[in-house]
Formats: sequence, structure tokens, C-alpha cells
Amino acid sequence: MKLASSEIKKIAIFRALQLGDMLCSIPGIKALRHAYPNAHITLIGLPWAKSLMERFGDYFDSFIHFPGYPGLPEQKFDPAAFTDFLSKVQKEKFDLAIQMQGDGSIINPMVELFGAKYIAGYSKEGHYAPNNGLFMPYPDYGHEIERHILLMEFLGIESQGTDLEFPLTDNDLQNFNNLNLPIQPQKYVCIHPGSRGAWRQWPVKYFAALADYCVEQELKVILTGTKEEEAIVNKVIQHMRHGAINTAGKTSLGAVALLIKNSAMLISNCTGISHIASAFKTPSIVISMDGDPQRWGPLDKRVHRTINWLQSPDFHSVFRETVEVVSMAV
Repeated sequence: MKLASSEIKKIAIFRALQLGDMLCSIPGIKALRHAYPNAHITLIGLPWAKSLMERFGDYFDSFIHFPGYPGLPEQKFDPAAFTDFLSKVQKEKFDLAIQMQGDGSIINPMVELFGAKYIAGYSKEGHYAPNNGLFMPYPDYGHEIERHILLMEFLGIESQGTDLEFPLTDNDLQNFNNLNLPIQPQKYVCIHPGSRGAWRQWPVKYFAALADYCVEQELKVILTGTKEEEAIVNKVIQHMRHGAINTAGKTSLGAVALLIKNSAMLISNCTGISHIASAFKTPSIVISMDGDPQRWGPLDKRVHRTINWLQSPDFHSVFRETVEVVSMAV
């Protein structure tokens, strides 16, 4: 390793992004934990990610809420809150702060303000990064999972594999049981038609058509989504000829994860939910609407079928993939 474990007792990881982005970074963070098993690792991220820290207690020891920064679109910048945040981070006196956000063109100067003894991460030509041998040129290629593993290997940290994870808790099981759904494991499919951006949402009529086919194969259909996605889930139901179980707005993230874990398959847009299916090796049909499936689609192309809709907007090809996956499930 470039930095001896005897020197590194406190580590900060900066990654202030959403669910799918965070899950894709876990294999890299797993490698980091393996290299520094006794270090105290703090995740610095968006407010929701505190729950991620609690779920991945083997990898994270604490959490600090990041209040935004100019140029980062995930949340509005609050200057006063940022000043308080920076003071809190500096008081932690981290031995190592790792920038895992992206190419560093915006935030490398900010991460340097954390005051860590060492800082590491990605850099981009023409933009600032400390000249300390701990910043690698951003690998603008390959899968998101592999990009973070490349960073770890650059730091002399051995990969621990590319498998995704999503640990489940007793609370997840309780939330799932409270739904009291009339389903049996492997006898239903999950369909998640929502996405954080409308431009990433596959047309509801297509989700409805696949849902109807699954029902005709004697599989129940569970429609999942957040409370904000209730409208799009209802539109799918309106387009269906058969009935479905609507859980939109009624489930915790952990309960949805249990639904996916025990389902015959998942059909979704390329969102964080698709990475949960990948973690459980639940077969899936993933519709990529952002034109970058090689970066965000599941790595296992045998279990998971990712369709680049921008390149091949052909419903019949998606239907054929669905038929093949269902045939293996029933």
C-alpha cells in the first residue's frame, strides 16, 4: 500500500450521490476496509446516506452530512451550513480523505479543505489536484464498480471482487412482514417503473405489457415505487389487462430489497433498484435510458439483461428477453 496501515487510523470517504451510485462504490470500499481493518471510516454524503452507513456497518463507522457545494447538482448549496460542516470535518483530523465523487474537476480543492494528513482520489487534466502521488487520472471508461476498484489498486490496495452487496436487517424483515402480502417466494415478479428523472423512465405501456405477460405465466406482479412514484405506478396499472399488487409508497427500502431478493425476477429502469437485484443475483430486465449501460448496467450479463433503449428502442426485443428469463423462473 502507498500508505501504511500504521499511519492511517481515521479515514473519510467523500461520495455525495444517490443509491445506485453508492452501491457501485461498495466493492471499492470493501477493499479499503480490508486494507485498513482497524481504521475508523467515516462516510461523508447526502442526508439519506446515513441509513446506508447503518446498513453497511462492517465498512462504515460514522457519518457526516454533506450540505452541498457550488457546481454539485444533488442539493442546493447552503453557505452557512457548509461553513459549519467544514469546521466539523477539520476537527476530526482525518489521516486520509478519499475523493470518490468523480473526476475531481469541481471538488478536489474542497476535499483539500478537509485538512486530512493525506488526500487521495481522482483527477482530471487541466484541473487542480494535489501533486502528492495519490491522485489518479479519472478512468472515464468501464463499469462504475471497476472505476472505484481501479482507484484502490492505484493506492496499492488489493481488490476484493466486484460483487455488490445489500445487507438486510431485522427491521427490514419486520417492515416486510407488516405488508402482509399474499405472495410466495419465486412466485412473483417485481416491476419498478419509476426513476429520479422522467427522462430515464421507460413508457408505462411497455411495463404494463410485460406485467400482463408475467401474470399470464401464473406469476403475481408486485409494483414497487416511492411515494413520489405513485402516479407512474398507477398509470402502469391503468394500462394493464390483469391485476397487480401495488406497494408504491408503502414500503421501506429494506422491504423493497426483501421483495426483490425473493422474487423470480425484477423489471426496472436502470436505477438503484437494479443494483439491489444485482446484489441478490435476482434475474432482471434492466432498461437503460441514459445511453451508458456499460457503466451502470449489472456486470453479470447472463443473470441480468440490460437493454440500451436509446440505441435499440425495440419493445419486441425486450419482450423476447423477458420471455427467456421468465421461462427459466417458472
